Amino acid sequence: MISLLFLVIFLEMALIMVLLFKTPLRKLVIMGLDRLKRGRGPLMVKSVAGTIIVVLLSTVYSMVKIQKRGIENGAANPTDQVLMARHFLEATLMGFVIFLVFMVDRLHHYIRELRMRTKSMEAIKKQILGPEDGKIASPEEMKALEEESAKLTAELKRLESELVSKTEDVKVAEAIAVALRKQSEGFLFEYDRLFEENQNLRNELDSSDWRLSHSGSKKNK
Repeated sequence: MISLLFLVIFLEMALIMVLLFKTPLRKLVIMGLDRLKRGRGPLMVKSVAGTIIVVLLSTVYSMVKIQKRGIENGAANPTDQVLMARHFLEATLMGFVIFLVFMVDRLHHYIRELRMRTKSMEAIKKQILGPEDGKIASPEEMKALEEESAKLTAELKRLESELVSKTEDVKVAEAIAVALRKQSEGFLFEYDRLFEENQNLRNELDSSDWRLSHSGSKKNK
């Protein structure tokens, strides 16, 4: 499951990088997201997101149970430490997946808004310049168009500033992803170490039980 979560995170990061730069690929991605938000697409996305949230809550509940068991016993055994590290990594990755989904949705929304505002600005400029037959718009029409142009310009600047802010959030998210990858490598190393220690302890216990049973059988003889 951890490898699947990492794959989803990297795909989401790649999708965000495509949305940030104006390329032909971005148009295809936007078209795909537009189709995804129509029909049964939103229901499917909500179902998947709901499933991830349920699994996340279950993982957090398991972590709380392990922590309580460790407090009751006075110290956590190696098996609980391994499970705790694994659950913590899974919960962190699932939370990051949900965060990146919201980032993709917001970037897609702002890019569409920018496109619509840009088209409106172009239409207003054409109307201000007048139609092709040489007729010039009346002063009232010019004033109304200028007011509408000012509103659209202000809205366009606001959307651009929000897009810049989201871009900065994406950069922060990418830095967090790199940190999580390094942290996961440390968790996996610790997981292997704890698993090996746990296996050694079991082997020692099995060996001790065998010795005790062997010595008991000799005494009986």
